[in-house]
Amino acid sequence: MLSGVYRFPQMESVVFGKPFAEALAQEVDRLDARSVFVLASGTLLRETDLVERLRQVLGNRFAGLCAKIGAHTPRDDVVAAANSARESRADLIVTLGGGSVTDAAKMVGLCLGNDVTRPEQLDDYRARIAADGAAQRPAVKPPAVRMIAIPTTLSAGEFSAGAGCTDTQRHVKESFSHPQMIPRTVILDPDASVHTPEWLFLSTGIRAVDHAVEDICSVNGQPISEGAAYHALLLLGEGLPGVKENPHDSDARLDCQIGAWMSMVGSQTGVSKGASHGIGHVLGGTAGVPHGYTSCIMLPHVLRFNDPVNHDKQARVSEALGRSGEPAADAVAELIAGLGLPTRLRDVDVKEEQLDLIAENSMHDRWIHTNPRKIEGPAVIRTLLDAAW
Repeated sequence: MLSGVYRFPQMESVVFGKPFAEALAQEVDRLDARSVFVLASGTLLRETDLVERLRQVLGNRFAGLCAKIGAHTPRDDVVAAANSARESRADLIVTLGGGSVTDAAKMVGLCLGNDVTRPEQLDDYRARIAADGAAQRPAVKPPAVRMIAIPTTLSAGEFSAGAGCTDTQRHVKESFSHPQMIPRTVILDPDASVHTPEWLFLSTGIRAVDHAVEDICSVNGQPISEGAAYHALLLLGEGLPGVKENPHDSDARLDCQIGAWMSMVGSQTGVSKGASHGIGHVLGGTAGVPHGYTSCIMLPHVLRFNDPVNHDKQARVSEALGRSGEPAADAVAELIAGLGLPTRLRDVDVKEEQLDLIAENSMHDRWIHTNPRKIEGPAVIRTLLDAAW
């Protein structure tokens, strides 16, 4: 008999299809915030008026701005932003940008709640995953300041209580979490994403596809996550090509945003991911590959590897993508190719001499050890990397 536990995330609301400035004003009033610190994409600050519009909405409640968060959320950038937020006596953080900015805000909250003022102090709070999958998760105090996220990409980290943060000294992306690191509110405004470069919007959409696919195929799925993931694939499978065809199609963009949201229901309730996510984390932290591109390249190969043990589940993926009867790996690969996204590691500047290190480091990611088909060691991962090379 099926059994399990569903735990609701500590998130209060998702506002969708409303202009972000209007939605943000209402949320800030609701929370009675008086000192709002903003983390934003540097590109949005330089090339659009979105950050200025946000500043105008906040008025005298605007407490400061950080627009210097690097890709994959470097430790140094996070701690510098936290120190600035501390000086401003922030009582709310608002983000405007992609996944690196969102993760940075989660980490700022962690730093403020745990008196972190130097990058090396984060060693005390990172998860440690041994090569055999054994995990050590240190006690973490709740973030001192919560956040509102206005995402402009589709990687959907704003719907998670975890954050990835890169130790640039060791070239490793590490995991941090606390239930209250999830935003209090997420605001989905399709028009705020129009300025996102096409490659970034579409590739992070494949990241959301990856969430949904690995939830459907998970070793510990749940009814609510499978239903949400299936519908996420319906929305993303239509919405992403729609945006590719017409970048100003707000309905297609909103479908993608809602699909990305639904792709994260499994993550919120503890459904385990697989090797596409596990290897992807390392490709990001060790080789600097953008999140979305890691899924574009690895997901089809991981599906082929796993097919002998979860063929029936993968059939649901193909069905949701409108490719019933086709192998899921082919259905996903067709979607990626149709969007004009990269499909080989060499296409995203991963060097062949890096593959052994990527394979070794991947064994320290928790999702490798919950992959549906058991991965015995780095040699198996190297086989997947070679297939993707």
